[in-house]
Amino acid sequence: MTPETATALTHTPLISLTWTDHVTGRRGHLVIDRLVRGVSSGGLRMREGCTLDEVAGLARGMTMKEALHYNPEGRYIPLGGAKGGIDCDPRDPEAYGVLVRYLRAMRPHIEHFWTTGEDLGLTQDLVDRAAAEAGLVSSIQAVYPLLDDEAAARRRLADAFAVDVDGIGLDELAGGCGVAESVLTALDRAGVPRAGTRVSVQGFGTMGGATARFLARAGLKIVAVADVKGTIAHPDGLDVEALLAARDAHGTVDRAALRAGDAELPGDAWLSADVDVLVPAAVSYAVDAGNQAGITARWIVEAANMPVLPEAEELLAARGITVLPDVVVNSATNAWWWWTLFGDIGADPDEAFAHIRSSMRALVEQVLTRAERDGTTPRAAAHGVVADRLPVIAERFGWYA
Repeated sequence: MTPETATALTHTPLISLTWTDHVTGRRGHLVIDRLVRGVSSGGLRMREGCTLDEVAGLARGMTMKEALHYNPEGRYIPLGGAKGGIDCDPRDPEAYGVLVRYLRAMRPHIEHFWTTGEDLGLTQDLVDRAAAEAGLVSSIQAVYPLLDDEAAARRRLADAFAVDVDGIGLDELAGGCGVAESVLTALDRAGVPRAGTRVSVQGFGTMGGATARFLARAGLKIVAVADVKGTIAHPDGLDVEALLAARDAHGTVDRAALRAGDAELPGDAWLSADVDVLVPAAVSYAVDAGNQAGITARWIVEAANMPVLPEAEELLAARGITVLPDVVVNSATNAWWWWTLFGDIGADPDEAFAHIRSSMRALVEQVLTRAERDGTTPRAAAHGVVADRLPVIAERFGWYA
């Protein structure tokens, strides 16, 4: 990585602030890493213990995700990176009120600079309801001035959010489709058959649940799934569709839906499961220097944001375990929003999945090829791709950082 690249990826954020709720004393954070065309993009998460440093890292990751999906021939032009976070358990009875007051406090930023949506602990329906109560037109209204036909674009996105695919909304499935395609690309490059490949998934909410569905339908065995109650496992594969139907709004599976052979194990059992692929799809910092020693999987595919700590990734690489980085793997969620809004795709699931698969496969192939060529990790290779694209984006569209 050149000094210029390091500066581009580690600069001081444009805006970094912390808000304190006057009712509960809980805190929320907003970090705008940079603006491109005057606007930034990044979801809003809610979890107990969320910190400003965490949000800053996520915002920088959003800058990278936007750059990775830059296509000079597409209608969607990358935005800057941003992120919001609220230090509150989303199951707390006071959580919704905190969310509304946070959005009300951030209203000037959302109206002009920051487009946001669901992330860990929040669903898009909840964000939309709270945004309306906070007096906002939309959680993504800052991008409206960049649209050629705002009415048509908003209608197209609303139609896409109304699409249901076998009981799950298209908006929930988009990110999981991208994660699954990342896994399949890695398997195909390594010549590993899909049928029978064993997978463990941590988290069964929007991203984890959708990823499990796509992988199971591709012939892989989902042998372990972890939620807040613990790990559910079966050596011959879990019934993913039954588990999806039995989960609540927070991704917790009703244990009454388990089959006779499904085992209930401790919460951390997903990590050391006898599998080929680990998919951390829940919280940040899930894999550290200590617990990485129990991992035997060949690949870790980061569906969550920042789940593998840097020191753990170094130790994993030394053991021959490949980490596919979050900035690549889970980037389809954000990209799908903008592909749809800007008109690169319509409100059709087949079109959306085809576009996600082709885009993600090309991106993962590029990153893995570069990593092999340079003798480095996929994360370092992804940073290299971003470093190539940021100057082009800056020259063409300008940024504030």
